[in-house]
Amino acid sequence: MEYRMIEKTGDMISPLGFGAMRLPLKNGKIDREKAQKLIYHAIDHGVNLIDTAYLYGDSETFLGEILKGEYANKVIISSKLPAINVRKYEDMEEILEEQLNRLQRDCIDYYLVHAVDLKAMNRLFKKDLIKFLEKARSEGKIKHVGFSYHGPKEEFPSLIDAYDWDVVMVQYNYFDENVQASVEGIEYAASKGMGIFIMEPLKGGILAGKMPDEAEEIFKKANPNKSNAQWAMEWVLNNRNVTCVLSGMNSLDQLDENLEVAHKTTPLSMSFEDLETVEFVKRVMRNSLKINCSTCGYCMPCPQGVNIPECMKIYNEKYLFNHKGFINPSSMNYFQYVGGVMGHSGNAGKCNACGRCLRKCPQKLDIISELKKVKKEFEVPGMKYILSFVQVVGFPIYRRIVRLLNR
Repeated sequence: MEYRMIEKTGDMISPLGFGAMRLPLKNGKIDREKAQKLIYHAIDHGVNLIDTAYLYGDSETFLGEILKGEYANKVIISSKLPAINVRKYEDMEEILEEQLNRLQRDCIDYYLVHAVDLKAMNRLFKKDLIKFLEKARSEGKIKHVGFSYHGPKEEFPSLIDAYDWDVVMVQYNYFDENVQASVEGIEYAASKGMGIFIMEPLKGGILAGKMPDEAEEIFKKANPNKSNAQWAMEWVLNNRNVTCVLSGMNSLDQLDENLEVAHKTTPLSMSFEDLETVEFVKRVMRNSLKINCSTCGYCMPCPQGVNIPECMKIYNEKYLFNHKGFINPSSMNYFQYVGGVMGHSGNAGKCNACGRCLRKCPQKLDIISELKKVKKEFEVPGMKYILSFVQVVGFPIYRRIVRLLNR
């Protein structure tokens, strides 16, 4: 694995980093045994950056528990200050102390201000963010500083110039090449010697899973042995300005696949033909995807209980895979995962347009309007009777009925 250097810090970083936001779960909590095996396997095979955050549930505490002994000094830890939780200067100091305790460390290697745009950052500047960062560095509690960006590309250069940052984390994948920071913004940050950490390289899994038939055919014709996920990861790592791609891997198969790509891909190593193949697939995807949602979950929790990411994911899949008819795999998934078949309902129809999700969405989506589309698509008259029927006959039988009807 060819490590990549951050000019401003001198650190050599593995091109693949372990994102600890989507660790495997068991009964709603981190599956500690499985997650530990994954992280140790990643480290044993060259991964030296693990990214977490204050808002990633139990992630920091879990990492503090397992990164001991021989693994204590094998990784660089990146964590984040939750901008949304800061009301006064003292909040920043208290949060950092709590994070150090959770991680069982005296110092966090890379400390990023979490999920900011220009407005959020200006608010934090007024709370003396710079004073806090400088003080924490002088006390040895953090080494290097940066921010994770969730705003429009027009604002990005202003944030880069606002302080002498060491690193920035941005969303970047072949589908979203020009959203948020954009490829030009990444190049600008890199020109200042900053490290570039990438989030959402697979767009919340959309670029790794089943794609429209036309897109699948394009990829398979170009290379039948390469998976959709490998194409997406290779495309990001091909960018010479990218330091590290963070992936939320929750199985050994996913991890080994990404490790293979990270070992093989060096900057500017993709052929013109392969880059052209990705461009063709991107065009197909753009013609199919209805809502530009990465399912990151920053819009959650919804006060009304709407499972916003899942609603949008199912809606997108209906059009990506051309599911037609009243009863189809997408409507079946809607009933199962958000409709209430499995006990908990998080359907789009529960939205009361309170607007809390709007200011938290990194994509700046009009979530209220999008949920109305989802409701219109799936929540047909008589939905409650369909749900009652499914609950009576049982979901496995309902699935078999749907398969028969769609033959």
